[in-house]
Amino acid sequence: MTSSAPDRDKPVFMISVVAEMLDIHPQTLRLYEREGLVVPKRTDGNTRLYSQDDIDKLRRVLSLTRELGVNLAGVEVILSMRQKMEQLQDAVEQLVQYVQQLEMQVKVTERNPQILNALVKVTRQDLMPTSDI
Repeated sequence: MTSSAPDRDKPVFMISVVAEMLDIHPQTLRLYEREGLVVPKRTDGNTRLYSQDDIDKLRRVLSLTRELGVNLAGVEVILSMRQKMEQLQDAVEQLVQYVQQLEMQVKVTERNPQILNALVKVTRQDLMPTSDI
């Protein structure tokens, strides 16, 4: 999962600041927005505000277009595939955690075979002495 720090997705940069940071014309940012490559937040006055995550995404777009010569349609496909890969990575990580939990349960059952025949499956660690009640 693309773990964003809490402030990375906070919209704080105006279009002129982002244009200067990335050394591009504000019209280029507007074009990228029209193409759906980046979607800045808007203030009540309709001013575009970009987050650090938006800026990072714009840097990837610029790298693909400037350094690799990818056109905007190609950039869109690449970014979409990247997002899907991140989602798949998150799913794999969740699956690994689930398998690890199952392995732990199997180990507990192997150490305590009487658990298999119990009506309520508990381990000794789950039990509390009656004096504690």
